[in-house]
Amino acid sequence: MKNTIAERIQDFLKQFPPFEKFQKEDLLEVAKQIRVLYVENKEYIFRQEEPCHDEFYIVREGAIGLYRGGAEDANLVDVCDVGDMFGLRIMIIKKNYRMSARADEESIVYAIPAKVFDPFIQKNTEVNRFLLETFASHARNYYTENEEGQKVDNTISLEAAKDLSSLRSVSYRKKPVTCSIDDTVQDIARKMAKYRVSCIIAVSSEMYPLGMVTDRDLRVKIATGEFPIHASVGEIMTSPVVTYAKSLTIVEAQIALIKNEIGYLCITKDGTRNSKLIGILTDHDLVVSFGNNPSVLIKETKRVKQIKQLRYIRQQTEKLLEQYLEQNISTIHILNIISEINDAVITRVIDLAIQEMSVPPPVQFGFLVLGSQGRREQLLLTDQDNAIVFEDVAEKDYEATQHYFMVLATEITKGLHSVGFEYCPAEMMASNPRWCMSLSKWEEQFESWMTKPSEEGTLLSSIFFDFHHLYGDPTLADRLSDVVFEGVNKSNRFLSLLGVSALDKPSPLGFFKQFLVEQNGEHKDSFDIKTRAMMVLIDAARILGLYYNLKNVNNTILRYEKLATLEPNNKELFESCGKAFRVLIKFRTKQGLIHQDSGRFIQLNQLSKADKLRLKRCFKPIRDIQELLKHRFHLNAYM
Repeated sequence: MKNTIAERIQDFLKQFPPFEKFQKEDLLEVAKQIRVLYVENKEYIFRQEEPCHDEFYIVREGAIGLYRGGAEDANLVDVCDVGDMFGLRIMIIKKNYRMSARADEESIVYAIPAKVFDPFIQKNTEVNRFLLETFASHARNYYTENEEGQKVDNTISLEAAKDLSSLRSVSYRKKPVTCSIDDTVQDIARKMAKYRVSCIIAVSSEMYPLGMVTDRDLRVKIATGEFPIHASVGEIMTSPVVTYAKSLTIVEAQIALIKNEIGYLCITKDGTRNSKLIGILTDHDLVVSFGNNPSVLIKETKRVKQIKQLRYIRQQTEKLLEQYLEQNISTIHILNIISEINDAVITRVIDLAIQEMSVPPPVQFGFLVLGSQGRREQLLLTDQDNAIVFEDVAEKDYEATQHYFMVLATEITKGLHSVGFEYCPAEMMASNPRWCMSLSKWEEQFESWMTKPSEEGTLLSSIFFDFHHLYGDPTLADRLSDVVFEGVNKSNRFLSLLGVSALDKPSPLGFFKQFLVEQNGEHKDSFDIKTRAMMVLIDAARILGLYYNLKNVNNTILRYEKLATLEPNNKELFESCGKAFRVLIKFRTKQGLIHQDSGRFIQLNQLSKADKLRLKRCFKPIRDIQELLKHRFHLNAYM
């Protein structure tokens, strides 16, 4: 007889990984043995330290929060949405639960018996890998960023692992710095300092490698007084050197460094010491060969000497982003990692731009990033939004000083464009004289926006007040923050006008709860997830952040977390807004990666029913936060 409930469960499961990899018959067999649970809001499915159940879970409808800590001080670790799995300890280590699972709203959850699922893990490596990654992502706690961030930083990526398995050849440095064994230690120390290397190779007249002197040799043998500074290289060098041919693979290099307990390998023409030296491989080069590890990418940006190399690093970052999304790493963690890499890339672009200038900056300055980058929410490469603030100078020197920084800014924005950051169509960039000013002129600008608000001023404030100091003197940016909060404290009228702007955003849903799409233009019939959903949440968090003088808290998710602690009576609403924003930003990023664009405009006919339901649930807190703004700032009087 036809089992319609099992078939419905089967239809649901096949939309989500890893179930889409199952044979139809296998999935139906699993579906037949699933328990369907209705969970009321705030009801626990399991609690921390409880022995793990004989089944794990997948969310059918609603949202399940994973919490760490006791009932009174529980910290939200992650939110499981439609199609997300949790309670996987039974499948991995079968120990007591490390977190509690509690419904954040009325939910329907499928409980899948471990003994039914286990055979599929054994025979399907992709299913096995997916479960491990999902388990690992829930095991991380983004409230302890440093500890958990380091875990991810030090993880070799799956792609790197594939590279290892394919025995890819390593990239080594060509044209190593060399010397003669008769050179003095002082000579080679100067040479090493000049070329900024940590190792120099002593070679014969035929360029055969004879020995090696490293930074460590200089510390241990010279700085201690064991040898005088005028000693010859031949007296202190390590010899013989370990040599390999250029076809050396990553695995071979790794083994060679470990086996010989050294940090350098000489690459010679035929792999022996009796042939010409053609390169050198360091342990750092090997780490770089592991690919898109975030800590490696950040370190590499500091060594880059050409913009095109930064473009490569940013491309690797996008692969890293895809991988994190696939592994369901927490949103705040992804934002932190990608923002750190973006910051490192921009910082290096500024360094290189300053090197191109004929003279150093005439006074101290600060480079600010604005908008989504200022909020550290820019996962995909979008437009540049930036500004420069420089120290006050005498009136007679102002024009020349501003000209210098505009030339510098033009070089920076050109470099950022080469990396992949598009130019801002509205020219909201530091190369524009309006966005490249002295501290006192910026102060006047901010005060003008706040005391004489106009439509343009309100729009610009919403972008400029999310600034983040990235380079140069941080005290200049601090002073601008003070100006903003001083202005807010004098009058709430400015916040009211910002609130009107937040209420003025087009609604995501129509009267019959249908998606509202663009009616005209290039994106006709597509859904604008940025303007109709995300911007309201961003605006509301900013306005309430200003209301509470939340200095140095620019990120939307962090703002809502802080607001939840400041207003316990509205804690549920703020947490809902934060959760909705997490889902929306991930959703938009995935769409952007799929279509290789900003992800802003979504073709609804390409979404699954589950995705549409997931989106609609995010819209629920938008109306509530708009109502809060309306009452808090008496916005009816302005509308």
